[in-house]
Order: sequence, then structure tokens, then C-alpha cells
Amino acid sequence: MASSPASGAASSHVNALQSKHAGLEAQLRDEQARPVPNAALVQQIKKQKLRLKEEIARI
Repeated sequence: MASSPASGAASSHVNALQSKHAGLEAQLRDEQARPVPNAALVQQIKKQKLRLKEEIARI
């Protein structure tokens, strides 16, 4: 049985969100590796990651 186009679009959307999440994870790692991480930037990245994770879970 073939999947519907809507499920393909949802899968593509999830992949895009996961890719953004991975990019944020890399930014977070880089920032935390600095001698003096920017705490505000770290918090902002963590909030963005959480929003993406929640959106992925809703799909």
C-alpha cells in the first residue's frame, strides 16, 4: 500500500526540523566549548531546541 502525499510531506517536515535541531546542537556544543560561554546565548539555543523537539513530537 502506498503512503499518502501528506505523510511524505510530514516526513519531510520532520526531517527538516531534525536537521535544524542538529544544527542547534552543534551551535550549543561550540558555545559551551568556549573558555567563557555566553550564558544568554546558551539559554536561547536550548529554548529553540526544546521548541523544535516539542514540534517534532506533535507531528
